Amino acid sequence: MKQLKLACVVALGLGSAAMAQDGVTTYPFDGAFDDATFSVESAIVGRGLVIDYVSHTGEMLNRTGADVGSDKKIFEAADVFLFCSAVLSRKMMEADPMNIAHCPYGLFVADQAGKVVVGYRHYPDGTMQEVQALLDEIAREAVGE
Repeated sequence: MKQLKLACVVALGLGSAAMAQDGVTTYPFDGAFDDATFSVESAIVGRGLVIDYVSHTGEMLNRTGADVGSDKKIFEAADVFLFCSAVLSRKMMEADPMNIAHCPYGLFVADQAGKVVVGYRHYPDGTMQEVQALLDEIAREAVGE
């Protein structure tokens, strides 16, 4: 119950379209998966940031399910975009070198049965909240908020 209350408070603070649960915030995307990935990529690159890697997590899960004894399809598609900000990363690691554990930063796009979301995981309190704020700005832009 405590987690549910916290999730509701966080969601209200982030806007009516945001869903926060279990350390993750997601925003619904009104459109197709490919459009959402293009929108996320554009929002990241538009800030002068470089995408280091795109993990095609959904493809991997779909491809390896039978190999690990599962026939459950988790996602129609899911990608994770990994990137850094030289300015924020330096600031975060000057404050605490162990913030390296949170680098690179990630935004994901996931399609579950035609419901597409854009989201990110939460970062610890303190200096990493600047990174979380950046992720929230990018996610909101990507979904058109």
